[in-house]
Amino acid sequence: MHRRTFLQNTSLAAAALYSGGAAWASTPPTFPVVRPAPAARRFRSPAIEAAIAEFRKNVKDPELGWLFENCFPNTLDTTVTYSEDGGRPDTYVITGDIDAMWLRDSSAQVWPYLPFCKQDPALRKLLAGVIARQARCVVKDPYANAFYGDDMKTGEWKNDLTDMKPGLHERKWEVDSVCYPIRLAHGYWRATGDLSPFDAGWRAAIGATLRTFREQQRKDSLGPYHFQRTTAFASDGVPLGGYGYPVRPVGLICSSFRPSDDATLFSFLIPSNFFAVRSLRQAAELLDATRQDAPLAAGLRALATEVAAALAKYATVSHPTHGQIYAYEINGLGSYNLMDDANLPSLLSLPYLTDVPLMGQTYLRTRRFVLSPDNPFFFKGKAGEGIGGPHVGLHMIWPLSIVARGLTSQDGEEIRSCVKMLKASHAGTGYLHESFHQDDASKFSRAWFAWANTIFGEFLWKTYKERPALLA
Repeated sequence: MHRRTFLQNTSLAAAALYSGGAAWASTPPTFPVVRPAPAARRFRSPAIEAAIAEFRKNVKDPELGWLFENCFPNTLDTTVTYSEDGGRPDTYVITGDIDAMWLRDSSAQVWPYLPFCKQDPALRKLLAGVIARQARCVVKDPYANAFYGDDMKTGEWKNDLTDMKPGLHERKWEVDSVCYPIRLAHGYWRATGDLSPFDAGWRAAIGATLRTFREQQRKDSLGPYHFQRTTAFASDGVPLGGYGYPVRPVGLICSSFRPSDDATLFSFLIPSNFFAVRSLRQAAELLDATRQDAPLAAGLRALATEVAAALAKYATVSHPTHGQIYAYEINGLGSYNLMDDANLPSLLSLPYLTDVPLMGQTYLRTRRFVLSPDNPFFFKGKAGEGIGGPHVGLHMIWPLSIVARGLTSQDGEEIRSCVKMLKASHAGTGYLHESFHQDDASKFSRAWFAWANTIFGEFLWKTYKERPALLA
């Protein structure tokens, strides 16, 4: 199924059908059971169930309790397949209604479960299995963004004009695709102290990531990657023979596609380069912890320093209203694109995923820009306000952007407003979606999109732990 497929569902009956036909009678009629029945769930975590019980007990808003119970465990309930390969964990994670594992989505989907690993050994093994599976994927092809569970499967994009091979669902080069697994690995290590996933295969994946980043600095050549697709969607292909518009090598890393899987206009995607800096440093820190491959760790740090210096020199531009702000994309030749996209990493989400300081003045000016009509993909209507992007189309707000706004806010009223908008966006289904129309939340895309559900749970749990009064 194509990620653009538009799914519209205003019926609670359809939501129950999606959940596996769970019984309705055990809850009040205003909040029917839409979570899959226990026997139909892919994985059960006692620690996550305890968190759900705690949240529902202490948060007095029954609709928020219902949404948290549905959304927070959605990745575990519906998208994970755990097995063992030679006695080692192996976990395949789909996005929801697409049976493929995106490196980005799978990392983000399980990230909110890290704080619960210590009290749940089975959950810890599940996450270790995601790390192992992702490492194998990166070694197989660091330029690919999405993989099948079956290494021999081919799919709808097998005829893309790039180096496609069995086991790849899609081969769109996105800098963030190889950053997210590093973030997950580093977060896992910090949460558990467990170094067992970081074997020779994982180190090979880190080596492939560094090599790919170096190739995509394009200092000496365009590099080995190119991509074209026969499609009516311009943002699904890359111009000029699949290499994109020219850039001047300035130390930044080219990304042919954005985290939305839409092609970049200018290949130096600023949010993803900031993400790369943090990821390179985290990978080096992990290599130090394993006490292996010091030369690789040194190479990672050297590239992080180079990219950080290039960002300091080239990432900002002067806006006539907002002043000095971060551009979304640049080409190193003086051209830039001023916008933001809902998918993470975005300019809005920089403090959540990168080393950009939450209260830094450039970030705060950029934040005001992306949350204003000056951002061509900021939409505001009767159903809410937030950022969208070209991927689904105009006037479609992505809940991911509202969550990112809440996670990066220090303002209690802004956080409360984000919770309120998200609560109002589920259109009676009990779940969040990829996007919804600015004037009518019942017009939405992707009824089953686990990343949005799980990160919404992360946002609610964070708010509950830090500022519970905002959920009253």
